Amino acid sequence: MVVIIAILAVTILFGPSLWAARVLRRHNREEYFSGNGFELARLLLADTGIETVEVQETPVGDHYDPEKKMIGLTANHCGRRTLTAVVVAAHEVGHAIQDHTGFTPLKARTRMIRSAARMEKIGAGIIMVVPVLTVITRVPAAGLLMFLGGLATLCIPLLVHLVTLPTEFDASFKRALPMLVSGKYIPDEDLPAARRILLACAMTYVANALVGLLNVYRWFRILRR
Repeated sequence: MVVIIAILAVTILFGPSLWAARVLRRHNREEYFSGNGFELARLLLADTGIETVEVQETPVGDHYDPEKKMIGLTANHCGRRTLTAVVVAAHEVGHAIQDHTGFTPLKARTRMIRSAARMEKIGAGIIMVVPVLTVITRVPAAGLLMFLGGLATLCIPLLVHLVTLPTEFDASFKRALPMLVSGKYIPDEDLPAARRILLACAMTYVANALVGLLNVYRWFRILRR
């Protein structure tokens, strides 16, 4: 029974991430489009009249930065003429469109990310300093301070991932997919695969949220000892 529970837990926690990576890799083999993801992203931005957003190569993962007004695409995913390249690029353009139209969940996520970075630093500082202060001063409130430090470093990033989910699904299925379909950028027979790729883009954040939940659970277990 313990082994079965362990297998189920691993599947739930890491299954979405592994599935997403497999989908992206599967449709990144055959090159049959006339342009790569970088070229399509620039074309879609021009078609939608967004002139303030740049498309650049990045090594840190495909993403859209609303503060820098920049779409970062990896050469591995978007530097090729594959279905993955085209669909991932469209997904990130979807985020740029959200920013351009003032999409509320994206604005909330951007504000929360700024706050999360500050809170994580504060929380990490608390976790490092409190044990030393406890030994020196024997303050009885040390446990509460450790709890607050763990809350800042673990729970706030988890909230960011949860807030991100509506933004990701909107960018995939309400922005990117309609653009790809209406513009005839991909053949009709590729639409089912394109939907799986778009779902994979969103599922990476589901995986991050699940791992965040595990970290929070482990932290509470430690504090209860």
